Amino acid sequence: MERKTVQAWYEIYDDSDGVLFPFTHVSLMRSRRCLCLGQFSHRMRKLARMRFAASSLSAVMVTCMRLRSVVRVTSRALSNAVEGQRQVAAATDEDPGARRTFAEVQKERQEQAKHTVLINCPPNVNEKKFLKYLSQHGQIASHFFYESYIEEQAYALLEMHQLTDESIRLRFLVSSLVKDIAAAYFPEATVNPYGSTVNSFGKLGCDLDLFLDLDDIQKRSAVKTTGPFTTEYLTKRVPSARVATQRILSVIGECIDNFGPGCTGVQKILNARCPLVRFSHQPAGLQCDLTSDNRIALRSSELLYIYGSCDHRLRALVFTLRCWARVHGITSAIPGAWITNFSLTMMILFFLQKRSPSVIPTLDQLKGLAGKEDKHIIDGHDCSFVSNLNTIKPTQNSEALNVLLGDFFEFYGNFDFSKNCIDIRKGKEQNKPEVSPLYIQNPFEQTLNVSKNVNQSQLDRFVALARESAWIMQEQSSHPVQKENAAWGLGTLLLPSVFQGIGKIKKKRKRGPASDRIKSLLDSLKTNGKAR
Repeated sequence: MERKTVQAWYEIYDDSDGVLFPFTHVSLMRSRRCLCLGQFSHRMRKLARMRFAASSLSAVMVTCMRLRSVVRVTSRALSNAVEGQRQVAAATDEDPGARRTFAEVQKERQEQAKHTVLINCPPNVNEKKFLKYLSQHGQIASHFFYESYIEEQAYALLEMHQLTDESIRLRFLVSSLVKDIAAAYFPEATVNPYGSTVNSFGKLGCDLDLFLDLDDIQKRSAVKTTGPFTTEYLTKRVPSARVATQRILSVIGECIDNFGPGCTGVQKILNARCPLVRFSHQPAGLQCDLTSDNRIALRSSELLYIYGSCDHRLRALVFTLRCWARVHGITSAIPGAWITNFSLTMMILFFLQKRSPSVIPTLDQLKGLAGKEDKHIIDGHDCSFVSNLNTIKPTQNSEALNVLLGDFFEFYGNFDFSKNCIDIRKGKEQNKPEVSPLYIQNPFEQTLNVSKNVNQSQLDRFVALARESAWIMQEQSSHPVQKENAAWGLGTLLLPSVFQGIGKIKKKRKRGPASDRIKSLLDSLKTNGKAR
């Protein structure tokens, strides 16, 4: 196995006593790693590099390590450590004599370090066979397998940027406020959040999209009998459904402006393709968009939620690539010729459908699993797909997240955008029905291109950056990190690019505050504990 050196911080949760076991950066091989705690021989401990030969296993490397303090705890270790720490705290409260001095704790840690080895093993190693083989050289008290640092960084980004439960609750509270305002005119109307708030891909600080559902009112009879009373609804004809939507939103917008608690900056954008009312809810710190004719968007939100629930790697991959696209200016919060987050997500879904075996099913496959209750026809468009997650079979694909990330860049760096369109309904390339630099078929309104706004220069930038990022990841996997403070892992993908377009080189951009913050977040996984 070729030796590839990398320096990084690692942390371990020791199941034996419910404490975090930190250890320092060491020279490792880029592969899956295992920390083994046990009574290994002194000769094995002193050996800096030792190779085991086994008929059923590839060679592995054992690297000695020293104890050093670490500040940051990985999310995976933290989730396991919390309960253990609570149990230790409870036991200490019950028995004050169990509290140990500083010197006693340090002595125990030093003793643990004498019986600990860090082993690099092949990515697809059989854990049981591997541990059985190691037990021939000493008793293993406890062990911990963990994945590549790129994967850990991706999940750290997800944990830090995804919507929290408190944030989602607050958004539904604002939704109920708008519903109460609309109920003054339309008692049976409902207001539902859609988009990033509910599709499981929402980022902290994202807008709140609201859908005013008047469907039940439109289907209701003008005369309704309730007990001994008959209620007659007076209706007024309007030229078209669009005009009706505009007038309804205009009235609701006035009510929000005048009577909505904490609602400010109300704008009625009624002549847009999809009329909306935009306002800010200051107490919640949310920018809100209210629409009344966007039922397909509600189904799209549920579809993304289904996909996000199919495989745990999808959400981490989407958050990582959105971060990458935002730093490099591929996406933007300002409308323009850029690729949108929705378009980028469609590209990620399509890529995962193309894997062998596929990571997620196609939309047609989800439609085939749908029951009668899942049938939805909206404005003549078939928006049917299964809603019961238990009927979707788990994928047989077990590729690591860092592999999927690198292959995403390579896939779209070589994709023939001039001839093919992206279609998540079929999960395979289709001939482009119209001349457009980037054609991503709307999953429900199949005659629409959701990326029609993207021009050729922006597509060329995306392709160039994808190729550059694929090259960077390949270089990382084959060359060691030479400098102590050099960028590593995802940090290298977030540095300013040297490409502006295919074959064009520009001066390096001055890194902005956002890029600095993201790089600092990733670097903290390695360097944040040196000063404790």
